[in-house]
Amino acid sequence: MSETMAPPMLTGAEALVESLERVGVEVIFGIPGGAILPAYDPLGQSKLIRHILVRHEQGAGHAAEGYAVATGRVGVCIATSGPGATNLVTAIGDAYMDSVPIVAITGQVNSNFIGTDAFQEADIRGITFPITKHSFLITKPEDIPGAIAAAFHIAATGRPGPVLVDIAKDALVLTAPFEWPEVIDLPGYHPVTQPHVKQIREAARLISESERPVLYVGGGVVKAGAAEELAKLVEITGIPLVTTLMARGVFPDSHELHMGMPGMHGTVSAVGALQRADLLIALGTRFDDRVTGRLDTFAPHAKVIHADIDPAEISKNRLADVPIVGDVKAVIDGLNGVLRGADLPDIGPWRNYLGAIKTKYTMPTEPTHEGMLSPQYVIKRIGELTGPDAYYAAGVGQHQMWSAHLLPFEKPGRWLNSGGAGTMGYCVPAAMGAQVGQPDAVVWGIDGDGCFQMTNQELVTCALEGIPIKIAVINNQSLGMVRQWQTLFYGQRYSNTDLNTLRVPDFPKLAEAM
Repeated sequence: MSETMAPPMLTGAEALVESLERVGVEVIFGIPGGAILPAYDPLGQSKLIRHILVRHEQGAGHAAEGYAVATGRVGVCIATSGPGATNLVTAIGDAYMDSVPIVAITGQVNSNFIGTDAFQEADIRGITFPITKHSFLITKPEDIPGAIAAAFHIAATGRPGPVLVDIAKDALVLTAPFEWPEVIDLPGYHPVTQPHVKQIREAARLISESERPVLYVGGGVVKAGAAEELAKLVEITGIPLVTTLMARGVFPDSHELHMGMPGMHGTVSAVGALQRADLLIALGTRFDDRVTGRLDTFAPHAKVIHADIDPAEISKNRLADVPIVGDVKAVIDGLNGVLRGADLPDIGPWRNYLGAIKTKYTMPTEPTHEGMLSPQYVIKRIGELTGPDAYYAAGVGQHQMWSAHLLPFEKPGRWLNSGGAGTMGYCVPAAMGAQVGQPDAVVWGIDGDGCFQMTNQELVTCALEGIPIKIAVINNQSLGMVRQWQTLFYGQRYSNTDLNTLRVPDFPKLAEAM
């Protein structure tokens, strides 16, 4: 009878790296500092994990997001305590709004100093409480494996999102037996993935009775990997659809039934489809204000089927006639099963009406404007020359909206942008993360001159690490979207939106220096 082997004794830092290797982490974006420094010794010796030294922690967070979006895996960023941790907050908030699975690991001061305002102490758990799915504060080395296993499980399951693991410095230095949890048991955390059959049938009944139905498709369909199921649903029903900013590419733009992107920056055909519809089939979307505007005037004649994996989103903004909680891939698959072969109404007149609007109202892309290349033309040509297989990241502002309309969206998961938070500075580090995750792909960043100046230091990281992203800076010398609002709502009084970027900086020289 053999004796059970005792678990190995590891420092907390060694246990952290061992745990990250066990959950399959291949890349971490981060910057070392005092509190997290013990972890960097075994991390530097790991043969399985590549650490990419960024130039700012916000860049680490957005790079982890870009990696997650491009690969479908959990992105990882790491920072030290205090300002290192707080510099991650914007990226964590961005990931929370857009349901991006990342794990942020932060160092913390020694456990006996917590709460004393010690050097570089920050209550990062408290700071990020509203913008994380869950967070851990680890003060004992033996708790590290379980926390890491749980963090990755929580980030990737249910509605994806960011998880924070804050580890006290002494927990990284002390030793304890390393015990890996074979089962992750999280009381109270049981995301519903399978939709209720009764709700699927009720949704199918509404679809079979509607004359002007529209599929209102959100980013949840991308997260669920449900592009194929969505295509089958359109094939079975012939229902026109719109894709939100976060869902661009989940259904081909070239398809005749695709009416484009809805909302305040949307196409006429997409907005018209929602406003005239008698039924909205909302899939993995949250009725965001950028789409709906005033809720009391949005789709006033429509009944609503709302499917989402997060029950908190259903009927939050618009009351659902048929609420369906579940993984949207399973929801669409269930609808396909019920509707295939069903007696569906003739919605030909509705399709013809929307098709005529789509043909009539298209976005103009004149090659030049006031003697210079127009930004719309530049973005469209980048897409035409590069094609739909590339990954495209955008900053936030006018160039983001032009990109959302003019790039070749034919495949899911190729579009990276900051939708819910609207984070300027997202583009460069997110493109970097996407390129690391998809090293053989072409990655373009479409950035504005305002956004670019917020995080362009990560081009240094790209140069040193051999990350060959391409960045187009759409230089209109201003904070273009804000200036547009000043034009429309503030009598053309342009207060502090002129950037003078034709004078400073010289972008080609800046790029050459990096």
